[in-house]
Amino acid sequence: MKGTRTTWAPWTLLAPFLALFLLTFLLPIAVAIGSSFTTVTRSGVFGEKGVTTQFAWFANYAQALGNPNFIASIGRMLLFGVVQVTLMIALSTVLALLLESASARWPGMFRAVYFLPYGIPGVIATILWSFLYVPGLSPLIDLGAAVGVQLDFLGPDTVLWSIANIVTWTYTGYNMMIIIAQLKSIPTEVYEAAKVDGAGPWRVARSIQLPLIRPALTLTIVFSIIGTLQLFAEPQVLQSVAPAIDSEYTPNLSAYTTAFAYNDYNVAAAQSVLIALVAFLLSFAFLRLTNRRSR
Repeated sequence: MKGTRTTWAPWTLLAPFLALFLLTFLLPIAVAIGSSFTTVTRSGVFGEKGVTTQFAWFANYAQALGNPNFIASIGRMLLFGVVQVTLMIALSTVLALLLESASARWPGMFRAVYFLPYGIPGVIATILWSFLYVPGLSPLIDLGAAVGVQLDFLGPDTVLWSIANIVTWTYTGYNMMIIIAQLKSIPTEVYEAAKVDGAGPWRVARSIQLPLIRPALTLTIVFSIIGTLQLFAEPQVLQSVAPAIDSEYTPNLSAYTTAFAYNDYNVAAAQSVLIALVAFLLSFAFLRLTNRRSR
């Protein structure tokens, strides 16, 4: 009897988490995958004669991949990720190394200041930044015009990088905190040995800190790759003031439009599965590449 209680005790404690995990994570994924392989046909002018659900094989995926706007949005996000993720992780690493250096002053205060933008919701952050992007409201545009420079933050060639600026401002501090946590796990004996050997701050950062924070860098890059393909709030909010942002500017925005503007939930489900698949493949390829280099 005692052995039975010991066996079931962990599962009893885990039951609430497992139930929420099933209902809020696994079940929606299963429903989305199932919907992506079905098609719904409504009979009658207003669907009053009934609704028929049929297995569609890969027809929804073919329709999603046949949408040039959806494919273009994925390519746009890949370009966005290559530039924005690289700059953001580099900036996060530099800030973390500076704040954890022996000569850093008030590191706690600066950590809080850099992390603060992450606590601002993406919608609010985009609205705040839009005051610096919109002509007539932006002091930056007025200042540029005063010196003869025409600034257009919301043009077809610049709006993507304006969004990248918002994302970088929001998530640099978050990634910095992950890297700082890894830096704090480095034993003090390693720094003492480097000091005895006469290593300066640059040598310590290059030969000790950067190699030892590689797991944190890998984690932040994977998170950023996934987040890039999930970009939604920033372009949707800027869409009202930036004509260059259409309703399918990003993959998530394209799936949202397909579902709630075109009422084609099955194709939207297929698009969502494709987005998840691309994110998985990119993350897996990056992890394989980093693991191969570390051997």
